[in-house]
Amino acid sequence: MSAIENIAEVEAQDNGLLRFLTCGSVDDGKSTLIGRLLFDTKTILADTLHAIERTSKKRGMEAIDLSLLTDGLQAEREQGITIDVAYRYFTTGTRKYIIADAPGHEQYTRNMVTAASTADLAIILIDARKGVLTQTRRHSYLTHLVNIPHVVVAINKMDLVDYSQDIFDRIRSDYTAFAAGLGIEDVRFIPMSALNGDMIVDRGERLDWYQGPTLIELLEAATTSHVAQEESFRFPVQYVCRPQDSANPELHDYRGFMGRVESGVIAIGDAVTVLPAGRETRVKDIQVMGQSLPSAFAEQSVALLLEDEIDISRGDMIVRTGELPNVTKQIDAMLCWLSELPLDPRRKYLIRHTTRDSKAVLAGIAFRMDINTMAHRAAEKLAMNDIARVSFKLAQPIFADSYANNRGTGAFIVIDESSNNTVGAGMII
Repeated sequence: MSAIENIAEVEAQDNGLLRFLTCGSVDDGKSTLIGRLLFDTKTILADTLHAIERTSKKRGMEAIDLSLLTDGLQAEREQGITIDVAYRYFTTGTRKYIIADAPGHEQYTRNMVTAASTADLAIILIDARKGVLTQTRRHSYLTHLVNIPHVVVAINKMDLVDYSQDIFDRIRSDYTAFAAGLGIEDVRFIPMSALNGDMIVDRGERLDWYQGPTLIELLEAATTSHVAQEESFRFPVQYVCRPQDSANPELHDYRGFMGRVESGVIAIGDAVTVLPAGRETRVKDIQVMGQSLPSAFAEQSVALLLEDEIDISRGDMIVRTGELPNVTKQIDAMLCWLSELPLDPRRKYLIRHTTRDSKAVLAGIAFRMDINTMAHRAAEKLAMNDIARVSFKLAQPIFADSYANNRGTGAFIVIDESSNNTVGAGMII
């Protein structure tokens, strides 16, 4: 019986949605790994399977090229590399998944950071023939920077090194020493062959010396970022709902504050504080589509009704009393510059933090990170794909937590007001 059939026999449960990222050097097998995962979990539609079978035959391949499931752009197929982030969705008996296949080239660092920003787990592929490379270190640093809680190091292409345990142990030792220097704590190692399917869903018969879980077993058991630690309640207000219905007098005094719970849990009767006013009140009701709920939790979109009338507008934040974020007009952050135009210290930008916008100027660049050597470099400007520690001064206060404690309220984007383009993404320190 296959591993996926064993999983299907487990009593039905819902472990929540898991977003995970695959990254590594070019030609380490990221796209093939995802294709194998989808193929062995039997989540590929029949017409899609027939299409990649035809394409594989046209290329003279005897077996199906599973990497075609993610390399969707024609230009990528012609070059044999992944340029943009490819997203795929699948489900097993116990969990739903969103997969992000990040590009491997150094010049697409910004794409990798974008994909990593919402991931709960990162799979870092290493070619067993090559070991830990510069790109391995680069992607490991980026996964640590964006605070991905779980890292799986998949030592791939074991079929090309005769499934050698000595090679696996050597690579594991090299990576463990490097990860300890970065401060990466939760790391799991799996030997595998994405091409042949060993240790992806089924264990196979050629890695009997490895007694740990398969990749799918690790994914099924992984916790998401919102349950990995206790988080404070954060509710940025997106919209104030004031129905105008003269035929229904009950709605005359209705005032619902609508938004998405970024983190934490809130229940009817809980004491809350409204920022920036600092006014305290209690939650009178929690509603979704007019239906009352006893409580709301992270990632739910709800309307909160409060006991007292308080002037609240878009961009304000409702938090649990006694668990206040930092209300500040200056932020220190690690910034990834996304634009082809360099960061100009003389220009004004727009900082968008949760639902609040504020004009901002660059207060300083402490250093630029050389992600090849992990060294700190002096910098006066930032070019595309640069990552640096910077400071911004804001015209309006924001309600922020450190990114390490809260990814929702610790992140922001930088917008060019003249073009309305997103030019940077930051993580508050």
